[in-house]
Amino acid sequence: MMSGKWVTVMGSFVADLAFRTDRVPAWGETLMGHSFQLGPGGKGSNQAVAAARAGGRVSFISKLAVDDFGNIARTLYKAEGIDTQFLFSTQTATGAAAIIIDAAKGENAIIVVPGACFELSTGEVDNARALIADSAAFVAQLELSLAVVEYGLALAHSFGVPTILNPAPAMPLPESIYQHVDYITPNESEAATLTGIPVMSIADAEKAAENFLARGVRNVIITLGEQGALVKNAKTCTHVPAFNAGKVLETTGAGDAFNGGFAVALSEGAELVEAVRFGCATAGISVTRAGTAPSMPQRAEIDALLQRK
Repeated sequence: MMSGKWVTVMGSFVADLAFRTDRVPAWGETLMGHSFQLGPGGKGSNQAVAAARAGGRVSFISKLAVDDFGNIARTLYKAEGIDTQFLFSTQTATGAAAIIIDAAKGENAIIVVPGACFELSTGEVDNARALIADSAAFVAQLELSLAVVEYGLALAHSFGVPTILNPAPAMPLPESIYQHVDYITPNESEAATLTGIPVMSIADAEKAAENFLARGVRNVIITLGEQGALVKNAKTCTHVPAFNAGKVLETTGAGDAFNGGFAVALSEGAELVEAVRFGCATAGISVTRAGTAPSMPQRAEIDALLQRK
């Protein structure tokens, strides 16, 4: 099922260079790894792919160079049916992410250099006003300049479009940004960074969620990995369990899967907790597969997993 209105994602594309190894090397040390893979990445791009595969009518706002990494993105969006009318071009090289993956645990450490997408301007976002106004959800992350992120959220909010901020990678944010956020979706470490409250349990997550609500966010969803997600707003506080779709291969991209799926469910009119369940199911499948964008599940797979619960 494809939703009628747009799920508009504004964010980054970078090429993912993924190295699978037994451990992270120390400074000055060289290790032999198990495998290497080059593929599409960037939180915004991954979330756009996740939303498209989950059945959304997706448009992606970003900026790329005309180079080999940029062409990986253009090929991907064409294959996934993602609208690129507001995918701008620049001479600055398309960015990249070095991803070090623990071969046994599937955990990861990532370094991102955003490159071209960091040049996206408020003026270019303004060009997409009509698209944003006609959206059922507007999704942003923090791999663009903060001024552009806040501008996009404020613009969408001014049109009454539900806004989703995935505050990743975590960094200090201007307090003014929170008033434009309908749904904030940090993981445990991001919630801790932004609130100063260590999130080691569901009870901790509830305290952190209260902090976000006090700052003006209307709905808080703190993703908790294998513990699922904590959902809190002025009326409800609910723990949504994770979905077990099989052996965890790697967690890279799980948050992006959640956000893409969550946005699509909201765009289709799902109630908040049901939308979070849909996001959790999307993430639950993605962690059983390697890669970021390539790991995103199709709608039929998500529906099948939801029906098993």
